Amino acid sequence: MGIRKAVFPAAGWGTRFLPATKAQPKEMLPLVDKPIIQYAVEEAVNSGACEIIIVTAVGKRAIEDHFDSSFELEHALAKKGAETLLAEVRAISELAEISYIRQKEQLGLGHAVWVTRNLVGNEPFAVILSDDIIDSEVPCLRQMVDVFERYGGSVLAVERVPRSEIGSYGVIAATKIADRVYRVEDLVEKPDPADAPSNLGIVGRYILTPRIFALLGETRPGKGGEIQLTDGLRALLREEPIFAYEFEGRRYDAGAKIGFLKATVEMALKRGDLVKEFAAYLRRLDLPPEQ
Repeated sequence: MGIRKAVFPAAGWGTRFLPATKAQPKEMLPLVDKPIIQYAVEEAVNSGACEIIIVTAVGKRAIEDHFDSSFELEHALAKKGAETLLAEVRAISELAEISYIRQKEQLGLGHAVWVTRNLVGNEPFAVILSDDIIDSEVPCLRQMVDVFERYGGSVLAVERVPRSEIGSYGVIAATKIADRVYRVEDLVEKPDPADAPSNLGIVGRYILTPRIFALLGETRPGKGGEIQLTDGLRALLREEPIFAYEFEGRRYDAGAKIGFLKATVEMALKRGDLVKEFAAYLRRLDLPPEQ
């Protein structure tokens, strides 16, 4: 059984990128020539998802416009004979069936997932945080679907995180049961590094069973009045097994400035049409001394 539906929470303010995100969604910031969220949607589609559900808020209309068809633009490109660009533009609107739902109040990631309950229905689904760009030979979500099909429970993507950074992640306590696969015993949200149960941090990919919706509906708001997905997962763990998968690939935290810059440079260097000139430019740079 594959995963047909993927949820994309995209209702945040994008404060780490102000002032660039004052008038445009953070999810629409470009990595080379594609917005962040398109990379993530393509990963979902290439992993078997055919229905995309994007959770938006006020000021996010550009996301809808990006994935919609644009008659005027397509007509102009066709008139110019720009067939390659025309095909690329049309392909965006044909990626998948995309639905949108508003998160009227920013009440946390758990709440953003919960508001999609009627669109998802009673079936397992994926949650993808587009801030996390994962470059891998096999799409990260596809790797996780394989684990889900084998073990039958919810699956969390994890990676090993330096102890100095572990306080920024949800962290699992777990038992290894196969290569890169763990059975989760507990989850801790942003622990003190000295108290963290492991160095396996949860990153922005989840496969969840529909039972999570009822449990999130019962979850009380925590710090800042937000409903944490981690709290819902802890409740789910008391009823069902949850697995973690240490994915293969390189993750970029494109929601942070330094991660976004790293992703931009490394994605550009993977482009055959850019690598030669761009690499030569980087070699010529007179870099400042290390501070």
